Amino acid sequence: MTLKDTVLELDDTIEPSKRSPFNQKSILISVLTLILLLTLWEAVSFFALIPELYLPSPIMVIVRLWSVATDGYMDATLWQHLLASITRISLGLLIAVILAIPTGLLIGLNATASAVIDPLIEFYRPIPPLAYLPLIVIWLGIGETSKVFLIYLAIFGPVVVSTAAGVQKLDSNRVRVAKSLGASKFQIIRFVVLPSVLPDILTGIRIGLGAGWSTLVAAELVAANRGLGFMIQSASQFLITDLVIAGILVIAMVAFAIEVLLRYLQHKLVPWQGLTH
Repeated sequence: MTLKDTVLELDDTIEPSKRSPFNQKSILISVLTLILLLTLWEAVSFFALIPELYLPSPIMVIVRLWSVATDGYMDATLWQHLLASITRISLGLLIAVILAIPTGLLIGLNATASAVIDPLIEFYRPIPPLAYLPLIVIWLGIGETSKVFLIYLAIFGPVVVSTAAGVQKLDSNRVRVAKSLGASKFQIIRFVVLPSVLPDILTGIRIGLGAGWSTLVAAELVAANRGLGFMIQSASQFLITDLVIAGILVIAMVAFAIEVLLRYLQHKLVPWQGLTH
């Protein structure tokens, strides 16, 4: 059998999954996967394959998490640390979305704006946030503004790029039909462009939030007295490994909850993407 014949056979069998992430089978598989990982973690701890200092057991992490939630750590409870982090990332996300969506639309719809703005976006986007963190501190100080601005920068780029990419692959026939029906430029953007680009916008937000959570920890290393990143960094200095892992798990759970919410919105708002129940 030749390579061409093999590729033709694969074309008949391989298809992208159209399964909804919210059906019972998908949820069951996800739950079983988490149970398996927790079981392996507990087994490694039970048989002392890794010293407790480096990998405490899940029970120790849960106990520490409960202790921080009730008694607090560094003059703040877990909920106060969590609220501080969520407030920062929410503000950064809100500002980024408000500015990034119009910027992405402008890049996608106007060649001159694309020539001016796109190189600037591509220049700063690959730079790790820690690289320009010192400069932001010099400009904005060590207060909340610098932390929110750092998170904003991490989210802004992916949302702009995704929005612009969505506009550039828009079917021009839709725009022509709207024009022939007498739609104004605002109506075309509101009723034709935005609905078509919405899947890309939501995807960009999901990607940007991942970068935002990564940046959050770096942002809270700078003169913060509350926040999950601050809690993890402080605990690591005193080798409180169970608290470090607990903080990481809390960030993971919150980020996962937001991701599920965004996927649900994407599933409901853009059903034409092909997801089926």
